[in-house]
Amino acid sequence: MEQPGQVRVEPWSEGDLDLLRRINAPEMMAHLGGPETDEQVVARHKRYVDLDGTGMMYRVVLLPEKIPVGSIGYWEKHWQDQLVWEAGWHVLPGYQGRGIAVAATHEVAAAARAEKRHRYLHAFPSVANAPSNAVCRKAGFEFVGECDFEYPPGHPMRCNDWRIDLQASSAA
Repeated sequence: MEQPGQVRVEPWSEGDLDLLRRINAPEMMAHLGGPETDEQVVARHKRYVDLDGTGMMYRVVLLPEKIPVGSIGYWEKHWQDQLVWEAGWHVLPGYQGRGIAVAATHEVAAAARAEKRHRYLHAFPSVANAPSNAVCRKAGFEFVGECDFEYPPGHPMRCNDWRIDLQASSAA
């Protein structure tokens, strides 16, 4: 397993479109309604670059090789009558199972905490997505319960609601 210091998150940039296209593979998008069209990927890339104050997207870089191996980020979401941060991540298949997503999630939680803007950082993996649920558990999220989502629009799914209290005295 990789140690937390062996990954770095770097702000998403114009040059990350190819990485997003690699993430858009059927095995990577199986729990999110399947791959998007190239037009949808380009639009998503633009949203990632233009978040501007409503969150932050990052590429996940494996060290010391400096290889981009995934994406992670957080953005604002209205959830149960409050504004919270929502987190999401992808790690390319050849790099999964090595602790990379957990390490990157620790960095993103610290970044969201530093903003001092919202109390909670939530993640909503599908109940069927065992690896992402394990990331939540290992990264210090608290399990809140199951919930229904529609993502992408028109695609109902059952999710687990996990959260980190960003105001808690001990960092996740």
